[in-house]
Amino acid sequence: MTDSPTVSASGTLALTHYLTSRGFATQDHIDGILGISSEELEDPDCRVAVHSHNQLWQEALLLTGDPALGLRLGEIVDPDRMGLMSHIVFNSDTIEHALEEYMRLHRLVNEAVHLYQTREGDRIRVTWHVPDPALYCIPDMDRTLSAAVTRARHFIHPRLAIEQLSLAHEDPGYRAHYERIFQCPVTFGAGETSLCFPARYLDSPLPHRNPYVHSALTTHVNRLLRQLRPRKTVSERVRRIVQKQLPRTPDVDRVASAMHMSRQTLYRKLKKEGESFQNLAETVRRERALQYVAEGEYGLTEVAFLLGFSELSAFSRAFKRWTGESPGHYRARHREERASTMAD
Repeated sequence: MTDSPTVSASGTLALTHYLTSRGFATQDHIDGILGISSEELEDPDCRVAVHSHNQLWQEALLLTGDPALGLRLGEIVDPDRMGLMSHIVFNSDTIEHALEEYMRLHRLVNEAVHLYQTREGDRIRVTWHVPDPALYCIPDMDRTLSAAVTRARHFIHPRLAIEQLSLAHEDPGYRAHYERIFQCPVTFGAGETSLCFPARYLDSPLPHRNPYVHSALTTHVNRLLRQLRPRKTVSERVRRIVQKQLPRTPDVDRVASAMHMSRQTLYRKLKKEGESFQNLAETVRRERALQYVAEGEYGLTEVAFLLGFSELSAFSRAFKRWTGESPGHYRARHREERASTMAD
């Protein structure tokens, strides 16, 4: 297996099927882009290099002339062409269990994308973070988001609400398609890609869950995860250590020591994964900040201390850089939204 990030072949296969079945490309043309044969692609355990997968997406946009192709393909619900992860997710017990499985298994789908979940008062925010900007692919991200929401509404409930969609990329020129699919406020150029939904959904049972199917598929998927784990643990370990060491200010030497390696070795290992210590530490603090400020349990000075900031002003500047608004305004807005929800 290649040392570069890979994706599950199921998504590549779905795009290939669309292009060939509609006469946009021949199988030979696609094989040339991917560097593997169609027979290999049909193997359920096949993995494709992320850069090749993204290259096929760019070619697909040119061949079809449809810049919103990713969103459109994400709207297609075909159980026969869904990957293992989707079948596991929609056979989970509750939405909370389904979300846990989605977070746990997503690196099987795309190793270049890291998923984070945070709670912001009455909301759950799921963030898709791509550490290496060169591997961020707009149509693939479009399809990921569109498929997640479309399938959730198909298999769980047709009126599942999304409260906010933020996209790392700038407006690609088809905002109306995002608004039609997600039916919520959409923000472009947000730095990170994330969506929010009501936390009250978490306890809801999944209507078509099958414990036997879930158990059988999980056994196979866990084997695949073990094959990927050796290459994907350093960033995750750094995140966990930074979380545990708060409220101490994140320090690379202290984290490297906890991992029994030098600072230089840690930098080198993170760079190989397309990450940096500064970005990981910033992400941990940002996630905690959004949670603490939205929940309102602690005063803002206490929040600053819990996140390792020396003073409230430093925390406020960082928070405004992360969200575009002050902690006080962010907290007040969430209070108003909660009050409005209770009034409804």
